[in-house]
Amino acid sequence: MRDGAATRIDEELERIERAVEAGQSDLRALGYWRLVGRIKRDPAAIRRYADAAGRIDRAAFEARVRPRFPVWVGNAILVAGTVVLAALVPVAIALAEGIDRPRPELAGALLVVAAGGLSVSVHGPAHWVAGRTLGIRFAGWFLGGPFRIQPGLKVEYASYLRADPTSRAAMHAAGALASKVAPFAVFGPAYIQHVRHGWALLPAWSLWAILGLGVLQILTDIVWSTKRSDWKRVRRELRLAREEPVLSSGGEPGSSGQPG
Repeated sequence: MRDGAATRIDEELERIERAVEAGQSDLRALGYWRLVGRIKRDPAAIRRYADAAGRIDRAAFEARVRPRFPVWVGNAILVAGTVVLAALVPVAIALAEGIDRPRPELAGALLVVAAGGLSVSVHGPAHWVAGRTLGIRFAGWFLGGPFRIQPGLKVEYASYLRADPTSRAAMHAAGALASKVAPFAVFGPAYIQHVRHGWALLPAWSLWAILGLGVLQILTDIVWSTKRSDWKRVRRELRLAREEPVLSSGGEPGSSGQPG
């Protein structure tokens, strides 16, 4: 990194940090993500500025987002929820098979609940497992989404920057893939038992609903996530991974307006 470029980055980070300390938390408006885009394209800049960038990101996050929860609390709640939801599958099948009083409609409803719930409950923990395996740490859980009810997991940004782009892409992909697999993981054993009982165990609507949920999530990823969410970040980091050999040989840092 040239001295002039380093000086400009130093000055920009100091300006942004002062603004965040003064109460501004819109990092995009402050030019933070554009600056991070430059840092991410220069291994020397990552080594030099990861801690400062992480400190700014965390301060803005804490000023902007409430409520927040420790990582272990969010993990415990979601893992417990995953266990309960997974247990609904054998419970539902047992209800449908009931010797004295089969209850297929209730069983079908429980299976749909399990498929939808697991799609949510496995998403964040999958990010966490992949991230921790690849050296990325996390700052906490929060409630996000349009209605502030969707659990979100905040990365600790210094460790995120220090991870290689392929590892960052894998962390983002892990949650998206886990959510997509969940409905089909419910459908599989339910359908097998349904076939074993001569296609008469479960109401057809429940199986179609589970399949529909799985397909809908895939379509949502294609239409929305590739532009605004996990798959957009996967594609961004894979682009950086392809650029890395050039950057490592001394290429000038580029710029990006996309969040890290």
